[in-house]
Amino acid sequence: MEPTRKQYVPNELLSRLTGQRLYSIEFVLNDYIQLRFDGDGAAGPALLNCYVWPVISRDGRVWREPELGYADALRRLTPGTVTGTTEATGDGIRIELDTGSLLIHPAKEEIYTEIAELSGFPDGRWMTWRPGEDSFEDLA
Repeated sequence: MEPTRKQYVPNELLSRLTGQRLYSIEFVLNDYIQLRFDGDGAAGPALLNCYVWPVISRDGRVWREPELGYADALRRLTPGTVTGTTEATGDGIRIELDTGSLLIHPAKEEIYTEIAELSGFPDGRWMTWRPGEDSFEDLA
């Protein structure tokens, strides 16, 4: 008998960022960004790799890459604390911080392979979001 694959539950893993502080944003070449959140000291930081550029909302304004001020708006999200997360088909991933918010829901032409990846939890759980799967099934 084959083992049963655990049913994917939207926002189950992402919501574990709630209460954590976004303390680092790293631009990796011009390819993607890494967002680091406080984590369990033993496991290290939670890490969100964004392979598409998130939309930034802060102080009633929205920034998209490559708009002037995008990197500054992203940087100003630190040191924000995550106040909530949502994840749903058609909406993608949203991370609300006390300093602003990040929305990851790219257009099809913005995706090369993967959309984002979240890891760094003490129990070893991780998630990779791809077009056509889970909360991005609308991008098939």
